Amino acid sequence: MRINCEILDLRAFLAVVELESFHRAAEALNLSQPALSRRIQKLEASIGAPLLERTTRHVSPTALGLELMPLVQRMLEEFDGSLFAARDRGLRRSELVTIACLPTAAFYFLPTVIKQFNQEYPDIRFRILDLTATEGLQAVSRGEVEFGINFMGTSDPDLLFDRIAEDPFVLAARRDHPLAARQEVGWTDLAPYRLITVHRSSGNRTMLDAALARANIELRWSYEVTHLSTSLGLVEAGLGISVLPRTATPGPDHPIIVTRPLGAPRISRTIGIVRRRAATLSPAAEHFRRMLVGTWQGAGADG
Repeated sequence: MRINCEILDLRAFLAVVELESFHRAAEALNLSQPALSRRIQKLEASIGAPLLERTTRHVSPTALGLELMPLVQRMLEEFDGSLFAARDRGLRRSELVTIACLPTAAFYFLPTVIKQFNQEYPDIRFRILDLTATEGLQAVSRGEVEFGINFMGTSDPDLLFDRIAEDPFVLAARRDHPLAARQEVGWTDLAPYRLITVHRSSGNRTMLDAALARANIELRWSYEVTHLSTSLGLVEAGLGISVLPRTATPGPDHPIIVTRPLGAPRISRTIGIVRRRAATLSPAAEHFRRMLVGTWQGAGADG
């Protein structure tokens, strides 16, 4: 003989007994009260006896309901435990997570999140393609990576762009530089000093020039490099100052370089995760994506 009931029927019964209220149980299960009542009625019909005694102010289990409570609790615990075990096995089997990432984010921010992830899932390996914004979008579109960290939205209908945070442009200078003594720096304050910038082929340079042009501000540079990491090396050597996205700069404990906010106007790039609309991420990649979003937003990247 088989009793036909669903897991949610059992959860409904358990919630009503534990919370002693149909109203509170419905809220906890995100169900309407009529839907919850139908679940209970269906379970009672399957068993062939009432499980709950109802009054206008109170609800409690019948003698049969009390007898079934330990069994229902054990069944749900075993069911949930099996699901979590299956999820963890999925994470262990998905040993490789391949992502595309902006070099600026890959240098300082990404290692922090990967270190946190590896403490929980030490068997997962990562392949990180540090690509330009355009190349990163292409890698996602072609299926070469599971998702990308990018600052460019996309008009491709097959791709999704999920915003994570705003990444403001900041001043990077040596600790002994005159501008380092200020709490905030204006764009016109940069004029007397040698400026290190990235080449016009960089998406960051294009974005920065366009935003400054709208504010009728023009920066005169002394050194032009291809990679932002090179500009940091020149700053550290005392050759000048640089303007970079905050994620591309070292933390506040760096012995030589400090960063300062740049205002009037404040310029930032929108950082987000790019993924294929029709694709389902592997369990490991999805878990890492969630950790990435939580860590970035928890670190206060919005600024």
